[in-house]
Amino acid sequence: MSAILQSFLLVAITEMGDKTQLLALVLANKFKRPWVIFGGIFVATILNHYLASLSGYWLSQYFSQETINWALIAIFVGFAIWVLIPDKEEELGSKSLGGLFVMTMVTFFLAEMGDKTQLATVAMTAKFDSVLYVTIGSTLGMMFTNGIAVFWGDKLLKYIPMHWMRRLGAGMFLFFALSLLLKNLKVIS
Repeated sequence: MSAILQSFLLVAITEMGDKTQLLALVLANKFKRPWVIFGGIFVATILNHYLASLSGYWLSQYFSQETINWALIAIFVGFAIWVLIPDKEEELGSKSLGGLFVMTMVTFFLAEMGDKTQLATVAMTAKFDSVLYVTIGSTLGMMFTNGIAVFWGDKLLKYIPMHWMRRLGAGMFLFFALSLLLKNLKVIS
């Protein structure tokens, strides 16, 4: 349960203000078909985060937990810095590949490749050694955040500044890095 909850929280907060959340907002405002867009996001997220979880699991099979923890500390500190840099709406692509559902699915899948939420999914799977639970948690986190963008984004942006969400995401990454650092230092001492 901890793997699901931590993956959910990390991805949900990290996704706030991310390019894929902006993409969800743009698509929802442009096409006014929230359920179709939400469905495309869901399929793309499951595929993308499942592949990310498999990568994290593979890493956990070939490296010791201590080595993984040290790598995760560095990754989480890097992500804390990365998440503070806002994504720009003009970076988003909107080329149609045939139908709104397919366009959304393909665009989201490609936009998530190498994105901080995908890399966070890899890291969380390496930490928890659970493809299923981390995929569930990270997918729920993505759907929660992008659901907000699709269904209520234009209304919420008036009240919650994105810079606060980025700061909260950076704080979570630093918290995970610190907890792993303390865990590793106990192992070494």
